[in-house]
Amino acid sequence: MADLTQEEWAAQLEQDSNAVILDVRTEQEIEEGYIPNAQNIDIYLGQGFVDELEKLDKSKNYYVYCRSGNRSGQACAIMNSLGFESAYNLQGGFMNWQGDVAQ
Repeated sequence: MADLTQEEWAAQLEQDSNAVILDVRTEQEIEEGYIPNAQNIDIYLGQGFVDELEKLDKSKNYYVYCRSGNRSGQACAIMNSLGFESAYNLQGGFMNWQGDVAQ
């Protein structure tokens, strides 16, 4: 797992042809906006979150975010424990995101 600044995360994501954006926020938070093309799996699902992660392709590079960067950091740690090699946490989370936002 790597914690990336907003700038590092956006720049690395733009250059990565093997990237998947993972939003670990709740549905209510997503209604306020999200990063385009993000896949959502709510970390608060507990075992359901782990079950959904297990369905993902572990060879991809995952760019993970939440509202502030705390839950996404936890999600990256869980992903690493499940065998994901590349999980990148967005420091500062969505509330500091300066890139494109979808509604």
